[in-house]
Amino acid sequence: MNIRRIKALAKKESIVVTRDTRSLGAAIFIPLLMIFMFGYALSLDVDRIPLLIVDQDKTPSSRELIQRLGDSRYFSIARYLDRTAEIEPALNRREALMALVVPSGYSSRVKEGVKSPIQAIFDGSDSNTASIASGYFQAVTNGLNMELQTGRLKKAGFKMADMPLEPRIRVWFNPELKSRNFIIPGLSAIIINIICSFLTSLLISRERETGTLEQLISTPITGGELLVGKLLPFIGVGLTVMILVAGAGILIFGVPFRGSYIDLFIATLLFLIGTLSWGLLISVIAKNQLQASQIAMLSVMLPSFLLSGFIYPIENMPIVLQAITYIVPARYFVEILKGLFLKGVGLSVLWPQYLALAVYAFLILNLARRKLGRRLL
Repeated sequence: MNIRRIKALAKKESIVVTRDTRSLGAAIFIPLLMIFMFGYALSLDVDRIPLLIVDQDKTPSSRELIQRLGDSRYFSIARYLDRTAEIEPALNRREALMALVVPSGYSSRVKEGVKSPIQAIFDGSDSNTASIASGYFQAVTNGLNMELQTGRLKKAGFKMADMPLEPRIRVWFNPELKSRNFIIPGLSAIIINIICSFLTSLLISRERETGTLEQLISTPITGGELLVGKLLPFIGVGLTVMILVAGAGILIFGVPFRGSYIDLFIATLLFLIGTLSWGLLISVIAKNQLQASQIAMLSVMLPSFLLSGFIYPIENMPIVLQAITYIVPARYFVEILKGLFLKGVGLSVLWPQYLALAVYAFLILNLARRKLGRRLL
């Protein structure tokens, strides 16, 4: 490789990038817009669930049950209804996500020590929220059940025996269970993957459409030199985007970063080389810019969102899809970022993921070099 030719091409490409202020601005503005939109809008935390109340008993015991639910951080009483027939229209209007019906005679049954059924109705159109809300509801009612049983035993002159198990739960790495803390690191990988692959997917196809590809072919430049010269400026753009996105996550959204910045730089560089090379390979194969952008969307955007483990756990996917995720580079980068941000582990622990990114970058880089070499012949 001739260093002078690479430097000249990289300088030429840098000038093109900086002059195209709209594309450069989009490459920087869109990632920040995405991190803000997803950071604020996408939340998997389920709390303060709107609750409808139909209290047909209207006694201190029923009010205590309702107060238990309202005082917890899981539920928020939306309004009281007079009849059960009002529940369905209210749920259809999305006034609440669940309704509680306390039947008449609840208090007397509780005092007599007889089972007193209460009805909880959940809006199952959002199955994830309904499942979590059901668990919260059972936890609150189980706590009240324990207190009622203890009170009965004391009145009878008995002492409640200690439970054989005493769970002491401690959550590591994300003690407050904030979904934002694991969404934003994964989102950073997805943003870089999409933006950088789209940027380079238009390079050769644009040269072909503007007629400058023939000028490059007439020069003594090789495919490898052309590849490196075109990728270098975009590696700088990708690193800048990563700094902005990670900085926004740490400084604005309060996501902890417990790892090494050197490990983050190495992982980002490996991922950028593979992602930019894939975009350049698409640009060589595609006949025009429209086709290149469509191929990039199908081959990068959809797998990154669906098969990287960013939102959907890979362990819950069918076996066939789990096998396919091994060829999605975003999977490894997402795992590395979550390890660096939340767990504070790096290359010493996540070396298999680093190795996978390095192998992917090497293979795609060489494949793009061969395709470019054939194009220049």
